[in-house]
Amino acid sequence: MEELIKFIAESIVDNPSEVSVNRVENNNSITVELSVADEDMGKVIGKRGRIAKAIRTVVNAAAAKEGTNVKVDIK
Repeated sequence: MEELIKFIAESIVDNPSEVSVNRVENNNSITVELSVADEDMGKVIGKRGRIAKAIRTVVNAAAAKEGTNVKVDIK
């Protein structure tokens, strides 16, 4: 999941070197924290959160194939 999120984020932002992904495992789920540069935050979130929602949808579809529950936090 981390590679997928990182690939998508690096494709969107102007500063791909500042993209970082951190995985945090909880009891029943996995939380993936995506961090980008401050000036790229708007590009990752998108208008009305459409890009962020699309990223979460793709990740949830990939996670469903693996039988896991993944939450994406954008910081």
